[in-house]
Amino acid sequence: MKRKKPSSGGGLRRPIQRWGWLFLGPVTAAFALGFVWPFLQGIYLSLCKFRIIKDAQFIGLDNYIAAFQDASFMHSFWYTALFAVVSLVLINVLAFTVAYFLTQGIRGSNLYRTVFFMPNLIGGIVLGYIWSMIFDGILSHYNTSILLETKYGFWGLIILMCWQQIGYMMIIYIAGLQAVPEEMLEAARIDGASKSQTLFKVTIPNVMPSITICTFLSLTNGFKLFDQNLALTAGQPFVIQPDGSSIKTTEMLALNIYNTFYGQNSASKGVAQAKAVIFFVLVAGLGLAQLAYTRKREVQQ
Repeated sequence: MKRKKPSSGGGLRRPIQRWGWLFLGPVTAAFALGFVWPFLQGIYLSLCKFRIIKDAQFIGLDNYIAAFQDASFMHSFWYTALFAVVSLVLINVLAFTVAYFLTQGIRGSNLYRTVFFMPNLIGGIVLGYIWSMIFDGILSHYNTSILLETKYGFWGLIILMCWQQIGYMMIIYIAGLQAVPEEMLEAARIDGASKSQTLFKVTIPNVMPSITICTFLSLTNGFKLFDQNLALTAGQPFVIQPDGSSIKTTEMLALNIYNTFYGQNSASKGVAQAKAVIFFVLVAGLGLAQLAYTRKREVQQ
């Protein structure tokens, strides 16, 4: 008499496969309606002249040409790029430094982690208005305002961004530092490595996954900054160009797109949409390039 072979579980897979779409369907539909369709429609509108969507008239690449010829847009691009680089370096260096010291067994480390993380819980608009009052209170002693000097606006945004983001990145770095194999650290100590040698030769290479994540978040957040920019400086101050147009010297890319869409004539809506597409390609391209670069340097444990 032959014994029946135990079931391999194939019978369970068919019900799972049959009912899987019941759960994936709503998510897929929401993603398509909430992201894919608006994104495709946005690309089409960037090739059109329109006041409302129903009146869209196809004009080809004219909006993209107008966007690149817009002096305010090009200024915002380079201003945002400089801001993203400076904030990326400062946030990650300071967050890693704080995380490193808080994983050295100092007393009250959990309290310090909470205190450093708390600014990240405050909304960007609120932070912008709070820091605006702080900076204007300090600068009032010099009879000036953060809205009157470009350099004050730039460094004000840097300080605000660092104050908000360092605690969040610190948590990610702490997780990475705690995951460094203890046997590697012990082997480095036995071999006579100094603390700095252990840090740069053992700790940092093993924390590269956390560096990848934090660098990506810092880079994309720097380029996408909007609400803090709007609340803190609103792009002020501005300079008048020879042709009569104005350039807001602390206006970043996201705010420039917003002002173009809502603050100018109706014919500029297509130009604003073209700027938004350029903005998306820029941020996505830089983010993917950074991920590819830093992932190659991650250590496989």
